[in-house]
Amino acid sequence: MFKISSKEKKGLSFVELQNSSKTTKAKICLEQGARVVSLKFKDKFIIEDYSDFDYKESYASSILFPFASRIKEGKYIFEGNDYQFETNDGNNALHGLVYNKKFELFEPEEHKDNCSATFNYYEKNESKGFPFTYFLSVTYILFEDRLKVRVTVKNTDTKSFPFTLGWHPYFNSTDLKNSYLSFNSDQKVEFDKSLITKKVIEQKSPEIFKIEEQQLDDCFILKDDIVSFTTPTYKIDITADSEQNFLQLYTPKGKDIIAIEPMTGISDTFNNKIGLQVLEANKTYVLNWNLKFSAD
Repeated sequence: MFKISSKEKKGLSFVELQNSSKTTKAKICLEQGARVVSLKFKDKFIIEDYSDFDYKESYASSILFPFASRIKEGKYIFEGNDYQFETNDGNNALHGLVYNKKFELFEPEEHKDNCSATFNYYEKNESKGFPFTYFLSVTYILFEDRLKVRVTVKNTDTKSFPFTLGWHPYFNSTDLKNSYLSFNSDQKVEFDKSLITKKVIEQKSPEIFKIEEQQLDDCFILKDDIVSFTTPTYKIDITADSEQNFLQLYTPKGKDIIAIEPMTGISDTFNNKIGLQVLEANKTYVLNWNLKFSAD
């Protein structure tokens, strides 16, 4: 039987989903945008929190909405109106508005072969850069060897709004240099020095994308919905059911971890429109990410 429990630590609230033997477990923090703080399958931690890697800087496992990555100077135009986000990455706006919001636990369910918990956030105050109200819900369903993440966005406003979605998990490796990815792409995003999209270039990714000594902060336009990450001790497959799929990869210096970020848009999407979606008043959008684990 899978179980769900709640804990408090250092002023933060956590919900833990786990199997009966506690070998498969997910830990979610309510005050940090309902992010996955840690995740293990069959006693292998594939996501962990690091004391020397501050969440305020890493955005580790955060849900990114209403935009992922950066908005140049925080400025954009939508339906003829000018908007200005607060900037939090030099002159640019980074990673949306919900990564530091407190979510509420709703409808935890325990079953024999899985358990699930839903976390809700209601935005009732119109911000300067995004003067719209919305409801955002994140559901985590934990199985013995996979995690399903369902994000639901409802426009509760009287006006349409633009958006993209992203997820920012970092994955462990016992030997990152000898780990590799597999994904299908023949287009890459070219950035300027501030990681704002300049253009999309033609560049086919290799069948085996070796990490080796690369310092990655790269974005790819995917031709399908699957990304695989293989390490010396485990493999994961990440799939999505969005119509367009984009992949951001980032390797922080000096750590055997890699951010593998599925997104529905790219850097500065609110201006270049690549992957940008519009949600009409009272309409709902649902996106599912699935993470499948395997090991020898």
